Amino acid sequence: MTRPFRVLVVGGAGVFGSRLVDAILASTDWTVVVAGRDLERARAFAATRNAPLVARGPGRVFAARIDTADRTRTALAGTNADAVVDTAGPYQDAPYTLAYNCIAARIPYLDLADSRHFVVSFGPALDRFARAMAVPALTGASSTPALSNAALDALTRSWTRIDTVTVAISPGNGAPRGHAVVRAILSYVGCPLRLLLDGHRTGRPGWGMTRRMHLPGLGPRWLSLCDTPDLDIIPARFAVRRTALFLAGLELPVLHLGLVAASLLVRTRLLQSLVATAPAARAAALLLQPFGTDRGGMLVQAEGRDAHGGPVRAQWSLVAQGGDGPIIPTLPALAVLRRIAAGNAPQSGARPCVGLLTIDEIEAEMRPYRIAVTRSVEAVAPGPFQHALGARFDALPPALRTVHDGGFWSVFTGTAVVVAPATRTARLVARLTGLPRRAGAVAARVTVARTLTGETWTRTFGNHSFTSHMAASGRPGEVVESFGPLHFRLALDATPHALGYTLMGWRIGPLHLPRRLAPTAVAAESLDDLGRFRFDVSVRLPLGLGQLALYTGVLEPERLSRPPVPTVPRPSRSRNLEAFISGTGPIR
Repeated sequence: MTRPFRVLVVGGAGVFGSRLVDAILASTDWTVVVAGRDLERARAFAATRNAPLVARGPGRVFAARIDTADRTRTALAGTNADAVVDTAGPYQDAPYTLAYNCIAARIPYLDLADSRHFVVSFGPALDRFARAMAVPALTGASSTPALSNAALDALTRSWTRIDTVTVAISPGNGAPRGHAVVRAILSYVGCPLRLLLDGHRTGRPGWGMTRRMHLPGLGPRWLSLCDTPDLDIIPARFAVRRTALFLAGLELPVLHLGLVAASLLVRTRLLQSLVATAPAARAAALLLQPFGTDRGGMLVQAEGRDAHGGPVRAQWSLVAQGGDGPIIPTLPALAVLRRIAAGNAPQSGARPCVGLLTIDEIEAEMRPYRIAVTRSVEAVAPGPFQHALGARFDALPPALRTVHDGGFWSVFTGTAVVVAPATRTARLVARLTGLPRRAGAVAARVTVARTLTGETWTRTFGNHSFTSHMAASGRPGEVVESFGPLHFRLALDATPHALGYTLMGWRIGPLHLPRRLAPTAVAAESLDDLGRFRFDVSVRLPLGLGQLALYTGVLEPERLSRPPVPTVPRPSRSRNLEAFISGTGPIR
């Protein structure tokens, strides 16, 4: 008779390790070895888990001393483990010693790491060795990146393009707060984080970009930018074109916004880090733990183009009740363990745990708990031009329809010729409205971003950018273009050859202004000789105050194709991921 599958859980007496041990005992016949630096603590925990099993024979939980910093493999070999799961964070400054020793002992390795540097550098550090030893080693088998990527795989499987991804996590205030978790959060609060934002790799402070956001099943909660591996992995793996965010939040506003305020100490360089304040921060959190709820949740949302090229928004979300939220980070690891126990171990090599598990496999592990999961694909309303023109929109030339098709984010590039404002007054007005003030033949770039109320158009001519907002006016055949408080009502004239604009009225805020004082605008979109999108815009100030804006040019869509997401995960050494992280190459 073969012995039961044997799992070594390092940190098994901790916040997440204990929950993984309990899940294994409740749903399998495996043997568990609880390990940590403190052997007595491990033995005490094992005794509590063995006591209810006395009537069913010998206990299934054993204890061992494993120091993750120990470079010998004797202790590992002595456990006779078939797989090792490291749940002993924080991982922010941790070496790969335990993973290396498991690979050397030919024992499959998993961890629950959510540290960005730890996870992203894991493959480059260990992949060659793991392949040589024919052993799988997976990092991040947790909420991020394993669960978030599995949800995105399911949501976007047939999509042709992904523009924006937002992942958000907000635990209930009753969730346990271990010292490692608090230190992990404080390690990046206020520090500059690199991310993909509006099509550019840029920096933003950790626990910044704070917003109030509605989470399904939870309602509005405060969220801020969180440093996780997904900030690197999702843009590279899914070829995200615009923005990839990972947000996290504390349920109680006093805790969340208090941490936002504390981040200013790091942002203003009064402190290098808040890690030293971890004991005080944890004490404050524990003091307020009786308040709030035990309801936490997670949201994964994507916007892009479906298999037919139409705009689409989809989301996957979960709500955990009754204090079951802390089990979620352990469930991807449990799903991988089931594969290993069934003889279907992942392929050899060291890499993040992405592209390996399906969302159905992880959701199956959630069923014993008070966790509700929902998925939805949202119908996308027509853009302002489609709404205004109705059936006449289809009469436009294809190049014009492409620019105005109501997608979430589009980029067009080409060339433009700009004529400078003609008078001092015109130059002053151009400065106030953001319109171009210098003449020349320049490169042109136009981005069209969907908003809740319409579209934001950002036009860049050379080094100068200006922005306006387009929205449906509520009248057939009309749109409203806004430059700050100035709003211009424009009638659209659509033909099979062009789209013309005619100024019908204007206002400042709610105050309607006389037509005779309005600028004289002539604007048209058409095709050039090569079938490209051509724009011609001329704006003159009233009362003979001169030419305000005059520019013309051609545009073509920037290449926005997206390769299909592979069913077999790419290794962490992929040029795409390394190029994104280092900033040496484009995202493809």
